[in-house]
Amino acid sequence: MGIDDKINNTSEQAAGKVKEGVGRATDDEQLEAEGRKDQASANLKQAGEKIKDVFRS
Repeated sequence: MGIDDKINNTSEQAAGKVKEGVGRATDDEQLEAEGRKDQASANLKQAGEKIKDVFRS
């Protein structure tokens, strides 16, 4: 289950980067901010996974 979560978090982070880039290219500040929010959320989830891994070891 842990590897699936890590893959999902990575894909969420990539989607956030795409949204941010599209928002910047189209001068859509709301889309750009949403992309940054998605990336931050994915990073937070990844940090949680790393903490879980430490306690599993």
